[in-house]
Amino acid sequence: MRRLPRALLLQLRLALLVAAGAPEVLVSAPRSLVWGPGLQAAVVLPVRYFYLQAVNSEGQNLTRSPPGQTPFKVVVKSLSPKELVRIHVPKPLDRNDGTFLMRYRMYETVDEGLKIEVLYGDKHVAQSPYILKGPVYHEYCECPEDPQAWQKTLSCPTREPQITKDFASFPSINLQQMLNEVPKRFGDERGAIVHYTILNNHIYRRSLGKYTDFKMFSDEILLSLTRKVLLPDLEFYVNLGDWPLEHRKVNGTPSPIPVISWCGSLDSRDVVLPTYDITHSMLEAMRGVTNDLLSIQGNTGPSWINKTERAFFRGRDSREERLQLVQLSKENPQLLDAGITGYFFFQEKEKELGKAKLMGFFDFFKYKYQVNVDGTVAAYRYPYLMLGDSLVLKQDSPYYEHFYMALEPWKHYVPIKRNLSDLLEKVKWAKENDEAAKKIAKEGQLMARDLLQPHRLYCYYYQVLQVQWLTPVIPALWEVEEGGSPEVRSSRPAWPSW
Repeated sequence: MRRLPRALLLQLRLALLVAAGAPEVLVSAPRSLVWGPGLQAAVVLPVRYFYLQAVNSEGQNLTRSPPGQTPFKVVVKSLSPKELVRIHVPKPLDRNDGTFLMRYRMYETVDEGLKIEVLYGDKHVAQSPYILKGPVYHEYCECPEDPQAWQKTLSCPTREPQITKDFASFPSINLQQMLNEVPKRFGDERGAIVHYTILNNHIYRRSLGKYTDFKMFSDEILLSLTRKVLLPDLEFYVNLGDWPLEHRKVNGTPSPIPVISWCGSLDSRDVVLPTYDITHSMLEAMRGVTNDLLSIQGNTGPSWINKTERAFFRGRDSREERLQLVQLSKENPQLLDAGITGYFFFQEKEKELGKAKLMGFFDFFKYKYQVNVDGTVAAYRYPYLMLGDSLVLKQDSPYYEHFYMALEPWKHYVPIKRNLSDLLEKVKWAKENDEAAKKIAKEGQLMARDLLQPHRLYCYYYQVLQVQWLTPVIPALWEVEEGGSPEVRSSRPAWPSW
């Protein structure tokens, strides 16, 4: 049989690759786009990050990943050879849609600055190398900025709808009333309340109740904030428990008192902050925590077409509907794969329903559809599910996290009834309307990427704490003198100054 010339074979292979839309042939390093807060020296975050959009030679954005190992890489080093600093730079995270997430964590400050090279093979991407003139601070520097400059640097939104809604319940407040009432109402032996005071950008706290171990989570974000921005002097209470606390009516007598919680509900008046879970994962990203708001974006399983067409759930027995979910799975295994991984509330059900093996969270995304059912309150896995590229089937719930207000049913997720009676119907709909399901999954993912960027969480925390009426400090309560109040003497800085 006659062989084709080698040159003709190469041309034929190239034509086949182009016809198949293979991105590795089409990527143009200079035309590709790079942007994000990690390219700004003044943006101080635990993990600095930025994004890359692969673009072809005709200026079109790629919408899927190059097959095989990506040739993109990032090199971060100090501008001065005299400054030897430790910087952890992992491989870029492929988000499977033509975009990549670049991360690096600094463990020391560089005075002269950084040089960031973004490469595709041996070619510089976009405007690489990027020069960040120093000083470029690491997470643990004591380098608080003026609030206005800090918010401008982070491009903080001017308004957060959930904050506006939460604060509408408190047109005014009597600080002395709050200081008298909160310890009595919520600070008993079974309480989980911490009284915080910020004074001259130092943090003081007093624990009220027996179950306050989770103060380590509120401590760490407040300390991180004070290292970055000058906070106003104020006093407030943080609820470390699962359930929101303040259920008084807005126009009632007595009036409600502001308590800050990680979860809100339709019948409560608590001021909601990002949950301790996503906050801690953000602070500890690339340092022992595997599931964080950044890493999850590069570990979303196979492409949509290759995912298993079933709904998926794994979790503890923290709500009866979760047990119902497992029973539905047993009766309809072709539509649903659900299992309980640990029994605590309904131990008698383990023999009947069985116990599922633990799975790595990234493996959840092998399935096209994710079922989100409440735990004791809102399921704190929801932000991570939204950042994946599976369709989220979300249980109707009275509980909410700080970002739910921006989400719309049938645009960002598919709603299911509280009692799960329509779950199977919604799974069947998704299977029969694959393109529509894929679109909702993508819209939800894009919205979560915007709302849950780490720098947006810092903005949210600050905007809650800078609201003017949030109780300025009564100086007399915090004078550290001999014979001062027991509250003062039992209060200590949450962490020593660095």
